[in-house]
Amino acid sequence: MRVYVEGIGLCGPGLSGWTASRPVLEGAASYVPAPTVVPPSPLLPPNERRRTVETVRLALAVGQEAFAMAGRDAADTATVFASSGGDGATIHEILEVLAAPDVEMSPTRFHNSVHNAPAGYWTIAARSRAPSSSLCCHDWSFGAGLLEAAAQATVDGRAVALIAYDVRYPEPLNRVRPIGAVFAMALGPWARATGRSRGPGDSPAPGPAARRRPGPPAAADCAPRACPGAAPRARRRP
Repeated sequence: MRVYVEGIGLCGPGLSGWTASRPVLEGAASYVPAPTVVPPSPLLPPNERRRTVETVRLALAVGQEAFAMAGRDAADTATVFASSGGDGATIHEILEVLAAPDVEMSPTRFHNSVHNAPAGYWTIAARSRAPSSSLCCHDWSFGAGLLEAAAQATVDGRAVALIAYDVRYPEPLNRVRPIGAVFAMALGPWARATGRSRGPGDSPAPGPAARRRPGPPAAADCAPRACPGAAPRARRRP
């Protein structure tokens, strides 16, 4: 399969958006470690925005950036969401409630616990009725999501957005599933080349810093150094 990318969204430690992060990933600028800052999204009304969790905010932020770059209507575009473990804070709170003498589950926490919660918020925000899939494949979730999005784009001949994200688990879950960095990215694969797309062979020549070391100087290099056990999204980036 060969697909072309029309839009990219990025949010990670020291990587605030694709435009600002691209010189770092190309090796033209130094990586400066910094906490992940998730920009607020205007896509949801205030009432819905107050109910969102970190995974939802990440998905909305990178998805909005990718669609703005692609110039496509999110309402008409299929999506694939991928995460290795969903929202850890929600899982942690639910387990605490279940272990308490009086089980009083928050309805908001409960509906945010499902793996496709970010996809649900996205369809509300984008007013989308296009198909959507939500996948999980441990450390290989990004690859599984990319394969799914590329296959849909190729077979159905349409644009498909991949939105991938991971967040930290609280203790004690973090001891058995450490995720060192909050990280998310979005790609807009499309089966045909357009004036906005990039494909194989379209990347600019790497800068001097990139030529001095093997492999792509991308988030897979930057984030793990600043955050040991970095997010699977960063480690599995192709």
